[in-house]
Amino acid sequence: METKERVKAFDAVNMMREIRDKISGETQAMTLEQLKKYIADKLKNSHLKTIGR
Repeated sequence: METKERVKAFDAVNMMREIRDKISGETQAMTLEQLKKYIADKLKNSHLKTIGR
C-alpha cells in the first residue's frame, strides 16, 4: 500500500511557530516592565478582553 501525501490548506503548527518567533524577536531584549506594556498594548489594540476582568 502506498502512502499519499496530502496538501494542507492551512498549517496551524507552522503558523504558530512563525507567530512565536516574531514575538520572541520583538521582545527578547525587553525588561519585565516593557514586556508588560507590550502585552497590554497588544491586547488593547486587538479588541480582546482579558479573562476575569
